[in-house]
Amino acid sequence: MTDERKIKPALLRGWNGVCPNCGSGPIMKGYLTVRENCAVCSEELHHHRADDGPAYVTILICGHILAPLIMLSFEMFRPDPIILGLIFSLFFVALALFLLPRIKGAFIGLQWAKRMHGFANEGTVSPAE
Repeated sequence: MTDERKIKPALLRGWNGVCPNCGSGPIMKGYLTVRENCAVCSEELHHHRADDGPAYVTILICGHILAPLIMLSFEMFRPDPIILGLIFSLFFVALALFLLPRIKGAFIGLQWAKRMHGFANEGTVSPAE
């Protein structure tokens, strides 16, 4: 390894949907489709192995946020269960759709920073921090 890649900036860049190497080019070319290379620095991004990890983490976070809110709102307001289910189902879907691409980007940033799954190529020039 030529130099250490910092994890926190890579995670934040991935969360923001930009290349973990340069912080300028977008990682995604669609909602969840990862680009082959960064458009700015040509860093190869196709090595990522995010697979189902972002989906599991998204569901875990949404569940931990919404479960207490469902219990609290049911105890305080006693709404009709169908209304409660409908409102919180829509809220869950909206929150999951918001978080999923960001968490996937963070997964890619973490893999890049830890040089996992082919991101360890020595030809990459890291930007000066």
